[in-house]
Amino acid sequence: MAKILCKERVVEYSVDFKIKVVQLTDKLDASATQIAEILDLHPVMVYRWRQEYREGKFIASPTRKISMTKPQSEQPQSKEERSELARLRKEVVDLKKENDFLKKWDRYLKDQKNRGSAS
Repeated sequence: MAKILCKERVVEYSVDFKIKVVQLTDKLDASATQIAEILDLHPVMVYRWRQEYREGKFIASPTRKISMTKPQSEQPQSKEERSELARLRKEVVDLKKENDFLKKWDRYLKDQKNRGSAS
């Protein structure tokens, strides 16, 4: 998702993450500021990503292959098995990202509920 580049809080986000954030602001009935707060981002970043997305500056990078080495006897033999395994691995990566986001969204909703009941 993000990598810290130095001791200061300078973070580089992947293009895929930026695209998902932009798409999320379009799908949900939430402002860019709310999405930025949920994901612990600065709102200006979300606005800038939205603009860059509209201008076509984002190109989704191909997904990385997961290197899970197995003994040679357990390697899939047919082309269909290999392609199915690759598809399933990609799906696992996507589902993990989605799950992480949903956890953040759940925390945000709980925080909003707690703020509302504290008043």
